[in-house]
Amino acid sequence: MMKTGEVKIDKNLVAYCGLYCGACRSYLKGKCPGCHENVKATWCKVRQCNMENKYASCADCRIIPLAECKKFNNVISKIIGFVFNSDRAAGIQAIKEKGYEGFAVDMAALKRQALKRK
Repeated sequence: MMKTGEVKIDKNLVAYCGLYCGACRSYLKGKCPGCHENVKATWCKVRQCNMENKYASCADCRIIPLAECKKFNNVISKIIGFVFNSDRAAGIQAIKEKGYEGFAVDMAALKRQALKRK
């Protein structure tokens, strides 16, 4: 059993959008089960798209380039990215380069939910 606040390495905690739920405050406090298990996150278009296409994340998508995806690049995600200084696209790229396990290892070591915008 994980202690509250402990960041662990778990590829299943890689969110559909390139964030790492394993280092999220809500997840660490036990308030959220993580993106893949959060049945209340029906509002998230990225999550819906990935579930419909049976993708683990946007890194698996071969339908449309990430930069052109309206679901990934919506206004809400841009605002959240700005406020939290996060770069979900960089997260997706890191998943493509390192795989899910490698991304989880890196994010757990950094103790970060998202890669920072440059």
